[in-house]
Amino acid sequence: MTIEAVPAAISIEALRKGYRHGGFTPEDVIMAIVERVDRERDSSIWILPPTLDRIKPYLERLSDLNPVESPLWGIPFAVKDNIEVAGWPVTAACPDFTYVPEQHAAVVERLIAAGAIPVGKANLDQFATGLVGTRSPYGATHNALSPELISGGSSSGSAVAVACGQAAFALGTDTAGSGRVPAALNGLVGYKPAVGAWPSQGVIPACRSLDCVTVFARSVEDAELVDGVVRGYLASDPYSKDRPLGRPMLPVTWLFPSEPPQFFGPFASEYEAAWNRAKETLIRSGVKVKEVDVSLLQEAAALLYEGPLVAERWSHLADFIESHPGSATPLTETILRSGAKAEFTAATLFQAQHRLADIRRHTEEMLKGGVLVLPTCGGTWTREQVNTDPIATNSQMGLYTNHCNLLDLSAIAIPAGFAKDRLPFGITLFTLPEEEANMVAASRFFLKQTELITVAVCGLHMRGMVLEPQMTGLGAIFVEEAVTAPKYQLFQLPTAPPKPGLVRVREGGSSMALELWEMSADAFGIFTASIPAPLGIGKIELVDGRLVSGFVCESYAVEDALDLTSAGGWRNAMQNV
Repeated sequence: MTIEAVPAAISIEALRKGYRHGGFTPEDVIMAIVERVDRERDSSIWILPPTLDRIKPYLERLSDLNPVESPLWGIPFAVKDNIEVAGWPVTAACPDFTYVPEQHAAVVERLIAAGAIPVGKANLDQFATGLVGTRSPYGATHNALSPELISGGSSSGSAVAVACGQAAFALGTDTAGSGRVPAALNGLVGYKPAVGAWPSQGVIPACRSLDCVTVFARSVEDAELVDGVVRGYLASDPYSKDRPLGRPMLPVTWLFPSEPPQFFGPFASEYEAAWNRAKETLIRSGVKVKEVDVSLLQEAAALLYEGPLVAERWSHLADFIESHPGSATPLTETILRSGAKAEFTAATLFQAQHRLADIRRHTEEMLKGGVLVLPTCGGTWTREQVNTDPIATNSQMGLYTNHCNLLDLSAIAIPAGFAKDRLPFGITLFTLPEEEANMVAASRFFLKQTELITVAVCGLHMRGMVLEPQMTGLGAIFVEEAVTAPKYQLFQLPTAPPKPGLVRVREGGSSMALELWEMSADAFGIFTASIPAPLGIGKIELVDGRLVSGFVCESYAVEDALDLTSAGGWRNAMQNV
């Protein structure tokens, strides 16, 4: 048993399997996490980082629990630092706000009872006022895949902790997208249950009547496991509701916006292309698709932060802000004080609530038996761009998320491939609360359609080569450079243009440089059908032992071909021609 055996991509299922087979222990997992946190300290993921001494009591109590009866036995999770863990300081990313609670938040209590291990308190946009992950005095959280980009917020540290293998899942909160935007930007699942389905007792409110505790996970299945533990009515929480999941069924209709979504930021065109691929994937799957007008959803979203409803956020924090001048960051204070505008009267509040009731009823009719599909985000930004224009950039991140809780919808953000290298793209599925189980079934269905296949290319399809457009045209994404096991020879076939022929041999083989790309199963089928003889797709063994699909050549075709084996790969060979 060793910490080296702990997988880089920690998931609930991976840890369960490792525990069952004795590959590692919960102690090994925590030690691995502590080491990883130390290596990524500059990424501003944590406010209270994992330490062995702090986590030790939760490790020790595992001996009193039966792993078979405890669904999350030994599973480490991160906690957004606006959710209480008994004995650990909670800051909401405002040092002067710090206090030490005596009790766990209700969701934390339920997770610990199921055997889960809290490991630390994750960074966030101060007082959960942001969707970018840069509004914290504890540092701007770096995106897990592209550090120069934003992580998304406000549950920034929670998402990145999971994406970087420092937790198997993480708790966030979501009032206007804080549990979905960071999921999309870091390639994760972000599960937002119906309002009140998970108790919010022990959570520092943003807008108390709308707040939801959410989970970040690597898979829909992991998110479901967490939901199964924490869902349920809590009598002491006045906003808790009894909202059990029904029997999951695929939705009758998949709803798409009738007007093309808006995309923004430096990767707007890549996001738009990724959205069109996701939409086309569902259309090709044969499901019933209908286009609907979503303009009323945008009207509802505007009411949240541009109308009198924003006063709810100010109502909770006004006393602290007034009595602790300078404690909040200037940007946070400006945002919070927007809820105290003189024009936000009781009359305007009631007017907004009445309009929301109209929109909610329209939405109920539109979504009955269906699932609405939208981009989770219409784009992203570099951290530098957000610092230059913090208000406008943040506002655009909520374009397709802000309406959700106001209209009492359930939502799940799921990965939908990549917009480009190291730039994940995601979609969100919305359902009515009584049909929440259907969005989980729908997400499984979509992900099945988009399962990615790793393809090894060793010649003209590599980056910068003449056939690279065939790869990108099919939505393929470059993953990494790699080399084969030392069992191959490489030849230049007498074709126009010259093509490589990779042949596996019993003796005299070498390692050949190649590239690994990922593409959907549909794209892989199209790609395979286009390959002319004597080339084909077979299994290629890499030097690290992995077997991947890739170009191979029939041996008869290389009898009179030029042997390029000594060059170690097609790119080297062409550079030396």
